[in-house]
Amino acid sequence: MEDMLADKAAVITGASSGNGRATAMAFAHEGADIVVADIREEPREGGTPTHEKVQEETDAEATFVECDVSNTDDLKNAVEAAEEFGGVDVMVNNAGIFRSEAFADVTEDQFDQMFDVNVKGVFFGTQAAAARMRENGGGSIINLSSVAGLEGSGDYVTYCGTKGAVRMLTYATASALGGDGIRVNAIHPGLIETKMTTEDVPIIGSESEEQFMKQIPAGRSGQPEDVADVALYLASDLSDYVTAESIVVDGGLSNTQ
Repeated sequence: MEDMLADKAAVITGASSGNGRATAMAFAHEGADIVVADIREEPREGGTPTHEKVQEETDAEATFVECDVSNTDDLKNAVEAAEEFGGVDVMVNNAGIFRSEAFADVTEDQFDQMFDVNVKGVFFGTQAAAARMRENGGGSIINLSSVAGLEGSGDYVTYCGTKGAVRMLTYATASALGGDGIRVNAIHPGLIETKMTTEDVPIIGSESEEQFMKQIPAGRSGQPEDVADVALYLASDLSDYVTAESIVVDGGLSNTQ
């Protein structure tokens, strides 16, 4: 059977680590060539850089492009790098930052940084990819939101604001780009075991993990591969009639509390 993403090229922001890394590997195993667009080449979890791992373990090609998603020129360069593989077919706006906060203490710089990475990066990543996809006859854009984009939490006010914005940007751009054959969808991960949830905001491995586990019907935290599998579906022709949609990947957490 032909690979699900044969002859496709994907640009994945934040693909050096975590969900982005797992998504890059899932796509590559299904035939897609990969542009790893990240501010760092080395995985936060250690090991071989993603673009090298793709080339060592799959038949796909891959390249690394240094990319700060708050810089529009970097995003354009990342999309341009996919020309080596025939032009971008799939754009995954995955890069993001996460932190807890005391609402009253949030500074303007902290607010701007989170919106620059989590929202501006998605907006202009979508814009850059869509410009090329129009020439290519269409494509799939996948935005990483969060269950925090569906529910408010006082511990993560700014983060919730950014992820809610990503959700609405997804719906609006799906409307704007549908006539060009471009689908735009959002993934809303819950508690996924990455450096974001073990170091940036320590939940997994902390005292609060047990309380979280009691609220998750699946009985476990998610793995980056759980997110990658949904991204693979949205990138492939299996989701050809799916656009302006949100898919929640949280083990049942947000609908059963």
